[in-house]
Amino acid sequence: MSHSHKADANHEANNAAVMAEIKKVTILLSVLTIVELILGFWMIGISSAALRLAIKGVIIILMMSKAFYIVAYFMHLKHEVKNMIMTIIVPLLLFAWFIAAFLWDGSSFRNLRNTYNPYFKEQSTIKVEKKESEHGAAKHEAVKHEAGATDAKETPATEKH
Repeated sequence: MSHSHKADANHEANNAAVMAEIKKVTILLSVLTIVELILGFWMIGISSAALRLAIKGVIIILMMSKAFYIVAYFMHLKHEVKNMIMTIIVPLLLFAWFIAAFLWDGSSFRNLRNTYNPYFKEQSTIKVEKKESEHGAAKHEAVKHEAGATDAKETPATEKH
């Protein structure tokens, strides 16, 4: 009898520890999310490109730490064997490298194409001149009046012939 009571007590203590750990991680993830949102909204009003880039870097680091906690605690990899963890982490890192390499390569191709082909001009770099002209209803009214005046002038001339 005493053995089952000890097992029950151990099980309840273990459940309480797990619940406390989950609550702690949930609160930590919530705080990290709130900090990210504050940084993101603060970044909107900043005009310095270097400071904006630094804030974006901090937000990325916070997002990666959140991803770590989610994978470690809610996907239960914290208590797994190292080989199992490496089976998941190494392909993930290779995939991130794969994306970064293709982004880098695509950007360098665009830069080389713009540099070495004098006849090619990137569409986003072409400046379009703004023409100052009448806009909206006033323009349409002017066109109607001009058309009406020419019709009125031509009508008597055609009746004479």
